Amino acid sequence: MASNKQMSAPYPMYPPQQNYAITNQPQMGMMSAPQHTSNCPPGLEYLSMVDQLLVHQKVELLEVIIGFETQNKYSIKNSLGQKVYYAGENSDCCTRNCCGPLRSFEMRIFDNHKNHVMSFQRPFACATCWFPCCLQSMEISAPPGNVIGIVEQKWSIFIPVFTVKNSSGNVLFRIEGPFCTLSCCCGDVEFNIFTADGKNKIGKITKQWTGLIKEAFTDTDNFGVSFPIDLDVRAKATLLGALFLIDFMFFETTREKGDKRPGMF
Repeated sequence: MASNKQMSAPYPMYPPQQNYAITNQPQMGMMSAPQHTSNCPPGLEYLSMVDQLLVHQKVELLEVIIGFETQNKYSIKNSLGQKVYYAGENSDCCTRNCCGPLRSFEMRIFDNHKNHVMSFQRPFACATCWFPCCLQSMEISAPPGNVIGIVEQKWSIFIPVFTVKNSSGNVLFRIEGPFCTLSCCCGDVEFNIFTADGKNKIGKITKQWTGLIKEAFTDTDNFGVSFPIDLDVRAKATLLGALFLIDFMFFETTREKGDKRPGMF
């Protein structure tokens, strides 16, 4: 059993000796780029400067008008509204329109200079709360394909539960959602982030209420994820990947079609 001294830090900390200098002046509305350091995957330096990220899905007119499922696109901003990254789904037409929210995909994350900095890989898996073999997952990697984290759904009947692991498979966090993930009360839906033992809350993933029209007729959602600012950038990136997995599992559906959300309890 580990000693109390070894277990004193409830989550992985970013090295305190890092001092980031601003190397490039940002364009209007964009977050400035910190200097790259050797112990940080290129492009993830931005994450060392934030304790919250806001994710806004872009409205696709083709989906709104005829219900044809297109590749999702997102902008990722800091709490000041400055653009940090943008994300684009990579999947084929047949998979999107036949498998719907269950589809496999690669979500590619780019910085403000169009550099590919992260990828989120989601394999296809059936979704039901009644069988422990039908569980969802997301793998987070940095170019050229180095795995930096994994998000895995845990079997649970009453509430959504996920574990967040590092590249070695060690559990860093536990994510727990509400019994009902519907925004039926015109309010936000929160998934709380706890330490691995489930005792201490250190952040949350929030599906934000976007208004009656958007909620009723589109699958375009706004999300937020918060975490300690001194958290390791790889752990922050993995929590961002968890946000995208939760989006597809519970909120990626066109309400007008009456589609059911896979994984809903």
